[in-house]
Amino acid sequence: MSRQDHIIANIKPSTAIRHDYNSFSKLCHETQAPVVVTKNGEADLVVMSFEAYQKMMARQRLGQMLAEVDREIAAGKPMRDLDEAFAEIQKRLDNA
Repeated sequence: MSRQDHIIANIKPSTAIRHDYNSFSKLCHETQAPVVVTKNGEADLVVMSFEAYQKMMARQRLGQMLAEVDREIAAGKPMRDLDEAFAEIQKRLDNA
């Protein structure tokens, strides 16, 4: 099952939140996937656990960084020394 199929499989009416928040929350945490919430039969919101949201944002930031590196390589920018790159990464982690 692809990620898109998994998202589509998690569709709940808005009453699911109002009537049984705990079960709805458990679904979000267990699946770690977005849940489409419908209102009057139409898609209205997308809800996910905070942990899943953080992971999604981290993947997005990583994708942006990789795209930037790809652009630098395509532009012929010289590559950095591996030890220097790791030292910079460690510095960023220490300051985070």
